[in-house]
Amino acid sequence: MRREFAMPDVGEGLTEAEVLTWHVARGDTVTVNQIIVEIETAKAAVELPCPFAGTVGELLAEPGQTVAVGAPIIVIETAEAGAPAAPSVAPGGAGADEEVGAKIGETGKDGRIATLVGYGPRPGSVQRRPRRSATSGAHRSGAVNGAPRGAASPAVDHPRDVATSPVAHVPLAKPPVRKLAKDLGVDLREVSGSGPGGVITRDDVEAHVTAPTAPGPVVAAPSAGGVRREPIRGVRKATAAAMVSSAFTAPHVTEFLAVDVTETMALRDRLRADREYAEVKLTPLAFVAKAVCLAARRTPEVNASWDDAAAEIVYYDRVQLGIAAATPRGLIVPKVRDADMLTLRELAVALGELTATARSGRTPPADLMGGTFTVTNVGVFGVDTGTPILNPGEAAILAVGAIKPTPWVVDGQLAVRTVCQLALSFDHRLVDGEQGSRFLADVGALLTDPGLALTW
Repeated sequence: MRREFAMPDVGEGLTEAEVLTWHVARGDTVTVNQIIVEIETAKAAVELPCPFAGTVGELLAEPGQTVAVGAPIIVIETAEAGAPAAPSVAPGGAGADEEVGAKIGETGKDGRIATLVGYGPRPGSVQRRPRRSATSGAHRSGAVNGAPRGAASPAVDHPRDVATSPVAHVPLAKPPVRKLAKDLGVDLREVSGSGPGGVITRDDVEAHVTAPTAPGPVVAAPSAGGVRREPIRGVRKATAAAMVSSAFTAPHVTEFLAVDVTETMALRDRLRADREYAEVKLTPLAFVAKAVCLAARRTPEVNASWDDAAAEIVYYDRVQLGIAAATPRGLIVPKVRDADMLTLRELAVALGELTATARSGRTPPADLMGGTFTVTNVGVFGVDTGTPILNPGEAAILAVGAIKPTPWVVDGQLAVRTVCQLALSFDHRLVDGEQGSRFLADVGALLTDPGLALTW
């Protein structure tokens, strides 16, 4: 029996994903839960397990191709109609089979497609990209193994030499390495991998570029007047859509405050020498995060969201603190859960783990959802300040500028102090000027005199 596996929604509401790497080829034998493909969404790179046991009949999408959620990506020929399938995971921990009686990639009783995370859109709601004309060739139109992408397959399979299939050789590389190769114009199929199991590393790509007789088509940096075009997809596409939506939906107000953080930096130096913080990377961002959480208790409007459909303002008891992180895949905002319940040390540890995970490209989609307040540290790039744009659904975002020595007036005398700029953008539907100003002043006061926290 021929079973189709559809692109699942692995990012809680995402509508498409890009196929990065196939781990199987036509004719391969597969088992339930065997990893068969790696995909990249706007949130993260994800490995998909096979829901059926059998033989790979066709691959319906090529590496580098963007596929809509719900569109078939692979055909598995199973031994019988009752071949086992891996249950999808429902939010409560129960398998999707228990709830709607559908297997991964199949349509359930409620008309939705069972997926690895939640459910995909109802049949017919996914808008497919228009196909190119037949003259452009099967390969360009997304056809693999001689069948158009998404088209019904004939009952009789035509034998084909797997070694000559365009997907027979799939280079193994992590998403950041693929991004580097794409930026340098390197075809990974021309690169020999030195990592475990032949995985291509960053050094392999860079060595390929600098090799005097590099066999692949390497595109040099554009000369004067040259241009380079890159498809808008993945994190960049999602970020652009979110920022445009936010900028033209929420009325933004931005306020600025210069803060003398000399005492906070002195406290950091003392804590670094303390045995309890010996194994902790204590950054200024940890102090900012703690100050934000304390100040949000006094101004709960900044930890809220606007529900237009219900005509309600939603106030949150806990702070789900987003930290903007620059990664090889682009800007993402992973969350520190219940940040207001953490001590300074716990915040420092959480921030360190969050940053390391983000830079390695291993942030799971769930960690990018459900934020209530965001901090962006532009100071790490030497920038003093800016006007940050709200993350959609949040009431406020704080930008932290560079911390540096600055002339400052203390008790009527000019002195050199350690100063940084804070910039708070907030949704004026939720936060009035008085509330936004009070919150920003509270954050500044705590960073100026961290001992003030003992009095709140």
